[in-house]
Amino acid sequence: MNGFASVRSRLPGLSLRDRSSPPRMLRTALGLVVAASLAACASGSGPSDMASTEMAPAGAPLPLRVSPPTPDPRVGLQAGLFDAGEAIWNLQMVSTTTPPEDFVGVTNSDLAFTGNYAIQGNYNGIQVWDISNPAAPTLEVAHVCPASQSDVSVYKNLLFVSGEGMGGRLDCGSEGIQEAVSHHRLRGIRIFDVTDIRNPEYVANVQTCRGSHTHTVLKDPNDDDNVYIYVSGSAPVRPAEELPGCSALMPSEDPNSALFRIEVIRVPLDNPQDARIVSSPRIFQDLVAPPTHGLAPDDMAVIEQARARGAFVIEFGGQAQVIPDRFAQNMLDSIVTARGGTGAATAADSTALRSYFDQMIAQMMGAQDSEGPAPGPTQCHDITVFPEIGYAGGACEGYGLLLDIRDPENPVRVAAVADSNFSYWHSATFNNDGTTVIFTDEWGGGGAPKCRASDPYEWGANAIFTVDGHDLNFTTYYKLSAAQTPEENCVAHNGSLIPIPGRDIMVQGWYQGGISIFDFTDPNRPVEIAYHDRGPVDPSRMRMGGSWSVYWYNGYIVNSEIARGLDIFELTPSEALSQNEIDAANSVRLEYLNSQGQPKFTWPNTFALAGAYLDQLERSRSMASSRIGQIRSALASAERASGASRSSALTRLAGELGGDASRSADPERVRKLQEVVRGLAAG
Repeated sequence: MNGFASVRSRLPGLSLRDRSSPPRMLRTALGLVVAASLAACASGSGPSDMASTEMAPAGAPLPLRVSPPTPDPRVGLQAGLFDAGEAIWNLQMVSTTTPPEDFVGVTNSDLAFTGNYAIQGNYNGIQVWDISNPAAPTLEVAHVCPASQSDVSVYKNLLFVSGEGMGGRLDCGSEGIQEAVSHHRLRGIRIFDVTDIRNPEYVANVQTCRGSHTHTVLKDPNDDDNVYIYVSGSAPVRPAEELPGCSALMPSEDPNSALFRIEVIRVPLDNPQDARIVSSPRIFQDLVAPPTHGLAPDDMAVIEQARARGAFVIEFGGQAQVIPDRFAQNMLDSIVTARGGTGAATAADSTALRSYFDQMIAQMMGAQDSEGPAPGPTQCHDITVFPEIGYAGGACEGYGLLLDIRDPENPVRVAAVADSNFSYWHSATFNNDGTTVIFTDEWGGGGAPKCRASDPYEWGANAIFTVDGHDLNFTTYYKLSAAQTPEENCVAHNGSLIPIPGRDIMVQGWYQGGISIFDFTDPNRPVEIAYHDRGPVDPSRMRMGGSWSVYWYNGYIVNSEIARGLDIFELTPSEALSQNEIDAANSVRLEYLNSQGQPKFTWPNTFALAGAYLDQLERSRSMASSRIGQIRSALASAERASGASRSSALTRLAGELGGDASRSADPERVRKLQEVVRGLAAG
């Protein structure tokens, strides 16, 4: 859009493809034909408006079609902190809980889950919520231990928390640290023993040169003695006087440079106090600076206005950004104090501050040390590991990476993709069989409104890729279809899969764009099927709020709201999702969940699972409606029966389904149904 096409170039060791496509336009979804309801049904009702007397052509199931509310109720919502207007579609709000006193007004960050508990990070520490009654979560502990971002992960009795900012203290004190160099500063990973989750015990920390903006816990299927933590730290390198061995030089000048690498920590489960860095893989080697897009029209106007009034404007990642006035003034006051001055800052102080910003960004992004292309990213923002398939998706500032993690201490880059429509590769999510991966773009850093009506659809969106061996192949973008206001920070952020069998469905947070649930089973045609949104936190100016991260966990969708607390939702049946599909998803039970340590979903054989596959065949018109009715009746009769009668009926039906597969437009789904029926017959 605006003349910018996607740009890809071939580099050594990269799988990049040239392409140029017109901008994707928002489409109005077509409704489904409502047919007569069937007389018989299995456990849970089937889709009420997707039956048809006609079958889809062989080999061509009909694509998913939905009829969203029009006009979109997300547009024009009333502003407010705890009383904002709300829009909800195909979801039910189960509860919303405000933060405890010490955490009100402080940013809520990521979520992790263990047992009946949701652990919510916050820049002031951690909050542990008992969600065994999702309609009324109870606060088990609010542990004050300030650090940014306090991203959290959990494994068995261990809780891991990220710290990156300059004010985090080793002793969890809240007074902060003012000194430029301090041996009291925590920048890395905190480790807590949560055997008694009401009384977290701080047992260890691992310091890193660039802190931990985020981290990923990897449980290697072949190692039951340790877990591994991949640390992504994007802050400037700390001085060697504070942590020996830290260097901000280019690798050509210092082979031990803290730039262009991640850290791998090994944590012995029986002795977490011995956790230590065991490798620093340089997974960014040979990458060059990626192509970028320019500023959106509304942003260009803001930049010019800021420059005209003398505000501080920096270049970060090839784009101009305005430093907030209050932050810049605090920095200027510090410079005045440091030189022993009084009163207002001078022109020389302003020049010194601009030079500091330039140096800080050079450290974060890596400076060019020779002629030729500028270097690529020096760090990842987030890494999602999928141990069962041996891959990880690295969202690494200017690139999306595919990593081989079969040797957990030594991840190896096997593919990398760049895209001029992407500004900042933020996070990654695989589908359940690892054949598709979604990367999110945190254009504007999460603190800016990037879902305005004038913003290009492809910017600040998701990019969907198929995984073909060691290749990542682009398919399309997905972005919220409802424009948000200039008072709402909005861009793609964290989410997870929902275990709907036979389909790829993701729930995702978009900051003040709310949450969106979309189907990407066809990676070329993602379709939104549910959402929740609130109006702006403030009607007159941009204030931070919205969904930092939202994840499915054991039947519920849990949302970490930056300013408003904790939300819990559940799915409701619709034209896009049947009750059988919801019940089958809810049969999946997890002991714990870290979204960045993606689990492989498996489903127990239930009548709901059989009904889910049958509903999908009906929705796509891949089987004649008369035959679907017969199968529903057979399943319902078998469910009412027991013992040998049930087994015999199900065995007979499983045999018949073999013939149905050969006549269906979706034979693979019929075979999945057949496997479930056989499993039910076996008891």
